[in-house]
Amino acid sequence: MQAYFEYASKTSSLIFTFVLTYLFISVIFPYFAGDMASLDVRTGGYTHAEVMAAMQGYGDAGRLRYAWISPTLDTLFPLIYASFYVGILYRFAPMTRLQGLVYIPILGGVIDLAENAQIVAMLLQYPDISVAQVEWANRFTLTKFIFTRLSMLMAVIVLAFAALQAIHIRWQKRQS
Repeated sequence: MQAYFEYASKTSSLIFTFVLTYLFISVIFPYFAGDMASLDVRTGGYTHAEVMAAMQGYGDAGRLRYAWISPTLDTLFPLIYASFYVGILYRFAPMTRLQGLVYIPILGGVIDLAENAQIVAMLLQYPDISVAQVEWANRFTLTKFIFTRLSMLMAVIVLAFAALQAIHIRWQKRQS
């Protein structure tokens, strides 16, 4: 894992994962999703009735498209954004022992992948989707958002701290 952390924290890796994250959010997903309201972007979660209505609304072609996007593009996306957060947290953590925070975005990415598996299963099993299955998918969706928001907040805090630290060092050098 150490080699991965070091690779993810390299400047080139951070730029690459940032650009890919941005492209996925602003270009790739909107292009492929079209007007389809994906379940995995519902920050407030969803009920069985909402899933059934969404599945019906997608139609056969929409469900097939979504079932293709989720295990392909939406499998790459968690790997990319988790690597971006891992890189920031590992590189800019103000203390070595805080580098352990890198496991939060990793866990978030794993939960996102589990969510994708649940959604693909529901897409392929439609109309035979149980309430329990929707509850599991919903839990993964809500938990994913907790971890991604926490990862984002930690990255902002670590970057702000690193910027303040750099300003302080420059100020001290000018005072000398």
